[in-house]
Amino acid sequence: MLHLLKIEWLKVKNYRTFWVLSILFMVSIFGINYIMFNIQNTAHINAGTGPVQKPEQAAAADTLIKKVVGSPFDFPEVWQSITYVSGFLLFIPGLLIITSITNEYTYKTHRQNIIDGLSRTQFIFVKMLLTVIIALAATLFVFLTAVGFGLSGGSSFSFDKIEYVGYFFIQALSYTAFALLTGIVLKRSGVAIGLFFLYSLVLENMLSGLLNHYFNPVGSYLPLETTDRLIRFPFFRRVVEQLVKAPPPVSSFLLMSAIYLTLYFFLCKRKLETADL
Repeated sequence: MLHLLKIEWLKVKNYRTFWVLSILFMVSIFGINYIMFNIQNTAHINAGTGPVQKPEQAAAADTLIKKVVGSPFDFPEVWQSITYVSGFLLFIPGLLIITSITNEYTYKTHRQNIIDGLSRTQFIFVKMLLTVIIALAATLFVFLTAVGFGLSGGSSFSFDKIEYVGYFFIQALSYTAFALLTGIVLKRSGVAIGLFFLYSLVLENMLSGLLNHYFNPVGSYLPLETTDRLIRFPFFRRVVEQLVKAPPPVSSFLLMSAIYLTLYFFLCKRKLETADL
């Protein structure tokens, strides 16, 4: 396994696009959460410094804001808030995987690896392993981001609701595995990236909404939507709970996520083992 990972490392260590996308992902994770963090702080500050003058009235206004908005960046809610917001950026790790696999076809390195003695099974195994490693790296960075924002808000550290970090890993793995399958099937970088963007950011959201409108909750179990639903909207929780019908249990999404991941990897393996080089 270490030999396979070393081969993969040699492919990406000098690949500028890989590192540019990696840095972009980390900067974007911090940036989008920092924006949300500032919006929350501004709401609390305005509650105490607006037209309300008396201290008791300012305190009451701040309490009302907390009831409506909540404290999404304090422990333990920060685990859910950071993972939810960060989930919107998982297309970036997906791009990493697509560029990695399509470059193999563009420069014929996959063919050379197999000629040099690497089996097709070993080749696809290391690509699957890469999806896991990237998903783990993304999850680790999101974990550290959540810790940083949680502590900066002055709340006491807590592992309560830490399961959302695990849900984020499953979500990240789903996106990278789906991207791997897209790249293997389409082979061309531009086409694969275009279709990945179109489906993950537009088509599935439209299809999910349409299916849920007529056949609720069928639309919630589409490939990427399934893992997106693991982490529920964390803001204005009390308002949302009163207005929105209770969603299906998390266990159903975990089960479907496992089924989809198994299917992704099976199809990737099948395609690589049977396709012409």
